Amino acid sequence: MKQLPNLDAFVKILIDKGFTGYFQTDSAYSGKLKESITKYLEACNNGTERPYKDGIFSLSTYLQWSGDDKDRIECNLLIRQENDVFDIQKMEIIRKDRYGQLLKKSELKNLSTGSIPTLEEAIEQVSVYSQQKLSDRKRGFRM
Repeated sequence: MKQLPNLDAFVKILIDKGFTGYFQTDSAYSGKLKESITKYLEACNNGTERPYKDGIFSLSTYLQWSGDDKDRIECNLLIRQENDVFDIQKMEIIRKDRYGQLLKKSELKNLSTGSIPTLEEAIEQVSVYSQQKLSDRKRGFRM
């Protein structure tokens, strides 16, 4: 049986994978990764927040943000917390244009905390640039 990480180990794994930005836990508790999750868990313990069924909560962040007038890449994670251990259930990577319209979406299921892609791999999954190489041959008419 695999060992699931506690909060400190979970945060370290995600930071090592490149997820170092700011997060929102259940669309309300913003901050760095550990700070955001800790605020959410404290709210659940105080009774101000009701946890989802089966201890699942959402975690959202931007993988790429260059301003309001550029495309952006968002990442949504579904995290299951059970007896102080954390595991990733689903990862959704979304590329949107500057108006918020969906350009490309990738959804990864049946993940574990150790098997999630790195930040660069996640961005590459929703890249809109084609990977094909153009021919070096000049096009045009010949006489």
